[in-house]
Amino acid sequence: MKRLLPFLLLGAVACQNPNMETTLPNDVQAISLLGDTLKTNTVRDLPNRLIVRIDSLKQVAMDNNTPVEAAIWDARLLGYQGEYRDAITLLDKEIEQNPNNAALYRHRGHRYLSTRQFDAAIQDFEKAAELIEGTDDIIEQDGLPNALNQPTSTLHTNIWYHLGLAYYVTGQYEKAQNAYEKCIEASKNNDMKVATQYWYYMTLRKHGQDELAGQVIQGIEEDLEVIENDDYHKLLLVFKGVFDADKILEEGQADALSNATVGYGIGFWHHINGREERAKEVWRGVYDAGNWASFGYIASEAELASN
Repeated sequence: MKRLLPFLLLGAVACQNPNMETTLPNDVQAISLLGDTLKTNTVRDLPNRLIVRIDSLKQVAMDNNTPVEAAIWDARLLGYQGEYRDAITLLDKEIEQNPNNAALYRHRGHRYLSTRQFDAAIQDFEKAAELIEGTDDIIEQDGLPNALNQPTSTLHTNIWYHLGLAYYVTGQYEKAQNAYEKCIEASKNNDMKVATQYWYYMTLRKHGQDELAGQVIQGIEEDLEVIENDDYHKLLLVFKGVFDADKILEEGQADALSNATVGYGIGFWHHINGREERAKEVWRGVYDAGNWASFGYIASEAELASN
């Protein structure tokens, strides 16, 4: 019965209006799998350079006569502001007019993940995967560039990566495995490969494929050069047994996103080593920290709801 809990809670949310406009107060973005309201942080101040950059990229899209891309930047800005429901509404309208645009489904699917509408997210990512079949991949620009100003993800990798996550948090590990294998195949740099291998490894362990999981981390070296996915790299080294779990957990306390990312990974490490109470303690720490839109938080939340 415990294993059904997250799906029962999810079903209660998913059966509502797809955007939940008629069932939630305006300041509530979603209901967690543990039944808590997830609200927009009304005091969130975005860096001015982020707003300037998005305005610039939107203008480039308009100058290039690609209004769909401009609308996507509007939706992404709403996401950065924590207005996930508004982002979904905007993307709904764009998809009505452009039903064969894979990027629209990819970005709406992301916001369905944020609002815990996992079935809708899976449907969007699966649709996006169909639409990109046989097409050339394209780079997706970052809202804020990394240290080297080199985008690390693409349309194809983001579709497969997010689809894998949606399958993972709903316990569909065989489908998650297939999605992550597609993502690894499409990944062209260390950052995207490391991020995908991280979730792929955990998927394989969840799916009982320990031997293959061991092969995945065998080639992860300490001196691997990454630009922005250092936490994923360190967590893979923890799984491999060459990096100290307590040290990385302490390092991750300084940053909210890092805390959620690292917290879920370290909790998982305790989980697969039979320390279930410690795993739950770490995941609860992530949940209580409140960075509820991050993937590490969503995964921690799903673990807590399933136990």
